[in-house]
Amino acid sequence: MCRFNKRELSQLNHKYLWHPFTQMRDWLAEEPLFIVGGNGCVLTDIDGKEYIDGTSSLWVNLHGHNVEEINEAIREQLERIAHSTSLGLANVPAAVLAEKLVSISPPGLSRVFYSDDGATAVEIALKMAFEYWRHVEGKETARRKFVSLELGYHGDTLGAVSVGGIDLFHGIFEPLLFEALRVPAPYCYRCRFGRERTSCGRECLVALRKTFGEHQGEIIALILEPMVQCAGGFIVHPDGYLAEARRLCDEYGALLIADEVATGFGRTGKMFACEHENVTPDLMAVAKGLSGGYLPLAATLTTEKVFEAFLGDYAENKTFFHGHSYTGNQLACAAALASLDLFRKRNVLNELEPKIELLRKGLERFQRLPHVGDVRRCGFIGAVELVSDRATKQPFPYEKRVGAKVCYRARRKGVLLRPLGDVIYFIPPYCISETQLNGLLDAAFDSIREETGSA
Repeated sequence: MCRFNKRELSQLNHKYLWHPFTQMRDWLAEEPLFIVGGNGCVLTDIDGKEYIDGTSSLWVNLHGHNVEEINEAIREQLERIAHSTSLGLANVPAAVLAEKLVSISPPGLSRVFYSDDGATAVEIALKMAFEYWRHVEGKETARRKFVSLELGYHGDTLGAVSVGGIDLFHGIFEPLLFEALRVPAPYCYRCRFGRERTSCGRECLVALRKTFGEHQGEIIALILEPMVQCAGGFIVHPDGYLAEARRLCDEYGALLIADEVATGFGRTGKMFACEHENVTPDLMAVAKGLSGGYLPLAATLTTEKVFEAFLGDYAENKTFFHGHSYTGNQLACAAALASLDLFRKRNVLNELEPKIELLRKGLERFQRLPHVGDVRRCGFIGAVELVSDRATKQPFPYEKRVGAKVCYRARRKGVLLRPLGDVIYFIPPYCISETQLNGLLDAAFDSIREETGSA
């Protein structure tokens, strides 16, 4: 048991911790919410109050908290060994998990490189893609540019930030970054080309084609989040966008990197978002839900073609010189194996379908609120974008923190949400009951209505 009381813990937190994506001046004026327990889709704070986990603890938790099958897999592995290096050594869980990942991934992905989180998985994909062309076309290759989407988010390491497109997060680091060719996001609600969904001419894809044409022979790869740009505001791509992006990569000889860190492992209704349009990327980054929300684990999958470009004599210096201390960690891989086994045992994807439909129906009523500008959904992801004026799509002033205040209200109703600016999103664990899902949506609906003064 912890030897500190709540007041002492708050003092320790305020004195020593620096929290991610948090304005610490505000944080230091508040009493922290300490989570000490979890079961299913419910989290418990230090005072014993329970909350529905509306964000799957930042999109990582799939089957719920305190899942006995995953607990047992970790315990069994812990009795053998917790970790040994993957540099020059192999381990059983990592090898078995690699086979499982290949078997469920889009066809053609055949090799697995482990790391620790989404940003490192993306960083590895970028480095692999860059080095691939140097091995294939020589060190003097003109391929030195990545194409990425505005409002894209791929992590917080410098390579991942370089291909990111959210100025609030990334702009300050510009002097440290390599140049990327950014193209407009297919953000239908706020179309860069002034179109409405009914009059769309797929100008965003025209812009992508133009970029490929203007830089033919210079592009290493296009990187994107398939189907949904999550941290950019849960921007759901129009039908056909992903498939056409794949086709353009093939036409102009560039690689395609799919960042499935947030969209993978069933979140969009299929095991991977790429499956919705039968796309196989050349490289695919996965993390977050990979271990079921238990331990840090990520992987970068690629094709045999990319893998074989790195094979050669030592004198050729084709080795991929990249690695992490905890690459292929046994405990994390054991948790991931147990999580993937639950997909089969519980028939998760099929069992999720009625909940996806319930989420769809539950979101419809949000459109009646006068300060909800757009409602977006893909699989078991839902989001509502708040605006000060629906007719003009005018956002609320940033400093008003309307989205954050909505989430504070929801917390008092027993629901934990976290906004992206003024986008309120819903990514609950798959185990959530219909009653709990309705409660989650009710709390959000009422909190938006109260905070925005909607009738």
